[in-house]
Amino acid sequence: MSELLKNEREIVVPGEEIVKSMEFVPGRNCFREGETIMAKKVGLVSVDHRVISVVPLNSPYIPREGDMVIGEVVSIQNNGWVVLIDAPHDAFLPLAGVREYIDPRKVPLSKFYSVGDIIYAKVSATQGRSIYLSMQDIKAKKFRGGRIVKINPAKVPRLIGKKGSMISLIKERTGCRIHVGQNGKVWLEGQDAESCIKAFGVIEKESASEGLTEKIGKLLGGAVKKEPITDEALKEPEKEEAKV
Repeated sequence: MSELLKNEREIVVPGEEIVKSMEFVPGRNCFREGETIMAKKVGLVSVDHRVISVVPLNSPYIPREGDMVIGEVVSIQNNGWVVLIDAPHDAFLPLAGVREYIDPRKVPLSKFYSVGDIIYAKVSATQGRSIYLSMQDIKAKKFRGGRIVKINPAKVPRLIGKKGSMISLIKERTGCRIHVGQNGKVWLEGQDAESCIKAFGVIEKESASEGLTEKIGKLLGGAVKKEPITDEALKEPEKEEAKV
């Protein structure tokens, strides 16, 4: 028989018991001891179907394979690009990680991604201190325009919400385009960007509060829904540049 000792979004400390059951499995920041799943870190309990996790109240971004992150190209090497993703170490986007075939002997890599470009990329692998990115995922993009807002990476799950409920609400109420990186960087563009930023601030400060979705809905109640912007801001480098 399952015995859930802590409720969803209840605060726990390391070693505190969350559930006694073999029907649940430990997720992020949790471990099993016998039939009991316990917390590894101080944070909020998250129950996703049968997976028990703890969302840290405050923690740096630690890359995991499969994460979508927002980063800035900070240098170009002969075999790829170094990207700042606000992790303990910079990430690397290799030539093999882009969609096009590139021969660096025939075309400068800056024609594809230049220093200062902001990209939405997938963490393809982590090996020790090495973090590799890929632009081959269907969601990967190079942003044009817009602005970047930084939030605590630990609050990203709350910003997204269950099944994307919170971020969908913000998009619908403001008409803004929003892309959230697991590293705590958020790209947005639209006429009501300030309302988005205000909502992000409330979510970050009150992530442990009950009824947060309803509160954000009321906060944005007066926001006028705008027509979504075009995809011009999200264009990949022109295909002509990829012909080498």
